[in-house]
Amino acid sequence: VGEGVVELAVGDHVAFCFVPSCGACHACRAGRRTLCETAARNGVAGMLMDGSSRLRGADGAVLQHGLMVACFAEYAVVPAAGAVPLPASIPLWQAALLGCGVVTGIGAVNRARLRVGASVCVIGCGGVGLQVIAGARLAGAGIVVAVDTDEDKLELAARRGATHTVVGGDAGVVAQVLALSGGGVEHAFEVVGRSSTIRQAWDVLRPGGTATVVGLAPVGVEVSLPAIDFLSEKTITGSYYGSSDVHSALSQLVQLVDDGRLDLGDVVSYLIGLDDVEAALERLRRGQGARSVIVIDEELAGVAA
Repeated sequence: VGEGVVELAVGDHVAFCFVPSCGACHACRAGRRTLCETAARNGVAGMLMDGSSRLRGADGAVLQHGLMVACFAEYAVVPAAGAVPLPASIPLWQAALLGCGVVTGIGAVNRARLRVGASVCVIGCGGVGLQVIAGARLAGAGIVVAVDTDEDKLELAARRGATHTVVGGDAGVVAQVLALSGGGVEHAFEVVGRSSTIRQAWDVLRPGGTATVVGLAPVGVEVSLPAIDFLSEKTITGSYYGSSDVHSALSQLVQLVDDGRLDLGDVVSYLIGLDDVEAALERLRRGQGARSVIVIDEELAGVAA
């Protein structure tokens, strides 16, 4: 623990977050902490919040802090604002999910302001999409339609709370969702990051519905929407990292876990060691499994959850 850090102590359990906030920029002062300008500027550069790197290679070269976390390693250096204290009651291999996929997915639902009984469609059922589904159920959604090209992911979605599943990837997806929802959903969440699936999220909305884009699309990707649709008062918006104050959001998520309302372990497909990272990334590229979690305890490595 570095000099001047008083809110953390050696031995504390923490979750890392990749968008710590400075509290001083325009976005932070406006309460939009996930849009922190300091974090955005330094995060893209691979630096910490103060613009520096504390990592060096064997040759002394400056190394980047990937997403201000750089935790594909036995040790990591993170800003104090990026380490959120957690109770020791949550196993670390589950707590690791809180600071990324869980807060992103459930936070997107909070941003969308679902009403109880609302109809929902979630397009993309990976590690984040599954958390959107969980968040929708926690918020009291009525029907929740899950869309994915992988049937194993759809099974996970059903276990997570989806009431209906649709195999994605063909032209009939929109028609199926419209039929299942009685003419369209009130909320659609795109958790893929593709132009085609963002358009699907728009097309499955009923008049007055809202599409929330969570998926990270490559730079340069554009989306075309029919202008006439805006007369039906549809809305499209985005959600980045749960659109919340991560510290308070994680506190609320921990309470849900403690109350037995949120299961973290059911989306962990693999517990791996550092030597297995490349294989895990290849599984990710193939769309296999929901989440792999790196554990330093080698006794747990390689065990499928």
